[in-house]
Amino acid sequence: MTLPASSQPNAPVKARAPRIMLYSHDTFGLGHLRRSRALAAAITDAIPDASALILTGSPVAGRFAFADRVDHIRLPGVTKLSDGSYASQAIGLDIEDVTELRSELILTSAKQYDPDVLIVDKEPTGFRGELIPTLDHFRETGRTKIVLGLRDVLDEPEVLAVEWERKGALQATETYYDEIWVYGQRSIYDPTAGLDLTEAAQKRIRWTGYLRRDLGDVGDPPEQPYVLITPGGGGDGRAMVDLVLSAYEQDPDLSPRAVLVYGPFLSGETRDDFETRVEKLNGRVTAVGFESRIETLFAGAESVVCMGGYNTFCEVLSFDKRAVIVPRTVPRLEQWIRASRAEDLGLVRMLEETRDGLSPQSMIRAIRALPDQQLPSESGSDGLLDGLDCVTRRIAALLGQDETSNPS
Repeated sequence: MTLPASSQPNAPVKARAPRIMLYSHDTFGLGHLRRSRALAAAITDAIPDASALILTGSPVAGRFAFADRVDHIRLPGVTKLSDGSYASQAIGLDIEDVTELRSELILTSAKQYDPDVLIVDKEPTGFRGELIPTLDHFRETGRTKIVLGLRDVLDEPEVLAVEWERKGALQATETYYDEIWVYGQRSIYDPTAGLDLTEAAQKRIRWTGYLRRDLGDVGDPPEQPYVLITPGGGGDGRAMVDLVLSAYEQDPDLSPRAVLVYGPFLSGETRDDFETRVEKLNGRVTAVGFESRIETLFAGAESVVCMGGYNTFCEVLSFDKRAVIVPRTVPRLEQWIRASRAEDLGLVRMLEETRDGLSPQSMIRAIRALPDQQLPSESGSDGLLDGLDCVTRRIAALLGQDETSNPS
């Protein structure tokens, strides 16, 4: 009887292809999932035999295409209520039960997939601490490298410090994480300002730069010219969309025409009302509900009016578009801080309530002024979009594939 080659004495052991797991809690909006998709696609492109598995709570994850060797597991969804509490989206469990279910699914997936690297987006302990059992498991096995990925801005330092203390996030960051990646530049903003991180934890921080969006085959855009109007996921975009529609309603000569993307979370009576108003504008504004390949619309746009979320900001930079950002200021100042710093650097223009007023007239002026703005590339800021290159270098280093890679 002849044994299989893998069972014969001294037979070479085939090295296992690298496995990357990404955790994205996704209780609201699209930002966390879209960031995880961009990271997974870049990693599997740079390391041809690697695979990536995204754990996400996003209710629209199935509407996105994923890169080759990238897949996702949809965790039971939760939604944030007006009083700040959370509830299950669909399955009728109370929040404690749905959190326990999610936690068990995460742990089981982690054990079965057995990743070489885990990348956690934004929340060191996960939603309501659901990630702790998985972090404990990886700490006990000692084989998986664990990375915390932070966007460029989290919140005001004082507010963030209180939030992290309440969640046990600071202790978790010190205890579990081998590296901390900040998807931005320290010269623009330090999201860890105000956090009492030890010197050892601070030395584990890597500033990657912003995460470039796909600049490959983006497809054919709509008829040009147009200004792209995007509130991101749309869940908090009602005021901005209303402002843009009011501008086109009050100024019949406002141009170019607008292409409005509502986002998947702007729906119901509000969406119906907007649709009625769009129809009355006779083609000067056209609208779509959800565009999984919004890169196509960015690529063809003459300019952009948007909110100030991280992913939208990265798209503005990646496609080098003149932009007006209308940032939200509740429940956190993240978007306002990002837009304010970007305006200081000459990357965008911000439409700010206390300074400019949020009125149809201020929006008309902002849209009319867009052609005279400089492009983001003309600001003189170098290395802004190096994030994905830095991430793939760090992954290679963590996998032991590039021992000469220098921390960024």
